[in-house]
Amino acid sequence: MKKTAVVFWSGTGNTESMANAVLEGMKAAGAEAELFTSEQADAAKLALFDAIAFGCPAMGAEELEETEFAPMFDAVKGSLSGKDAALFGSYGWGDGEWM
Repeated sequence: MKKTAVVFWSGTGNTESMANAVLEGMKAAGAEAELFTSEQADAAKLALFDAIAFGCPAMGAEELEETEFAPMFDAVKGSLSGKDAALFGSYGWGDGEWM
């Protein structure tokens, strides 16, 4: 089974709840999985994983959270080649529908 990271940012707790559900589902399926906030994640840490699930709510119109999640994602996206990736998110305010 692949070593998987679940990386998320949550402002109200909804995306954090989703991240925990993703993590528990992976573990129930037998995966080795770890949970990180976007503040805890960096390219060196994520290089140790075979697959990464990213979660973030949509903010505004097609925008990621700008102070923590977007800078982290920009810093790691160049090192994702060859890795499996998944995206999850939530929205419910503004016009945000990212993904």
